[in-house]
Amino acid sequence: MQDSQEVQRDARPRRRVYLLPNLFTTANLLCGFYAVIAAFNGNFINAAWSIIIAILFDSMDGRVARLTRATSNFGVQYDSLSDLTSFGIAPAFVGYLWCLQPYGRLGWLAAFVYVVCAALRLARFNVSADTIPKKYFQGLPSPVAAATVASAILFYQDMEFAFHRPPFLLALMLTQASFMISSIRFSSFKEFKMNRGNSFGVLAVVILTIVLIAIRPEVTLFGMCLLYTLANVSIHLYSLTGANKKVAAEFEAKGTLPK
Repeated sequence: MQDSQEVQRDARPRRRVYLLPNLFTTANLLCGFYAVIAAFNGNFINAAWSIIIAILFDSMDGRVARLTRATSNFGVQYDSLSDLTSFGIAPAFVGYLWCLQPYGRLGWLAAFVYVVCAALRLARFNVSADTIPKKYFQGLPSPVAAATVASAILFYQDMEFAFHRPPFLLALMLTQASFMISSIRFSSFKEFKMNRGNSFGVLAVVILTIVLIAIRPEVTLFGMCLLYTLANVSIHLYSLTGANKKVAAEFEAKGTLPK
């Protein structure tokens, strides 16, 4: 009787919680939480850098889980909650305290819209991860949106611009929020493979990027975020133009005009 109970107990599916990838996820969450604390204390430079460091930890936890075969549903949910803190709540709170407070109700509502869009983006990713091809994301990834906001703060502080910063960040946060919930395809580079034909070019780009980040990280990171966003939006608009021309050509061939 006891042996049969042990067999039944062993036959039950075990919900595993793997240590190593979840440590990286916890580090991501820690950085997001610290960004909020640093912003509350008025240290916006450390807050912005903390968000960027959180992105590095977020990019590592999934890779570590796959390399060690330690993927789990628990890890997926934990990662999403950490991402909402680090890439949704933290950049919105930092941005609000940095310059959106003078707008009053409009300022905190804009920050709230950013948080909502980040939450919707993460929820949509979780439910459609198995249906969307791995080579692109549907909507701007929340880490890129958070990196854009954080690097914008670093960029503004480093360049010491004279123009008023609240309109600059308000427009940026609302734009990034709209891109997160859009249907625009953003490249994930997950299926990119380096071979003999492109190895030299890839190596040159990587070395140049590292050098630029080392020389002026505040400017380089903000420029990279804008370049990634604008490039993918431009490709999307170009594809829409091509699709419209194709539809118009089909209607013209049939002798009718599209309504």
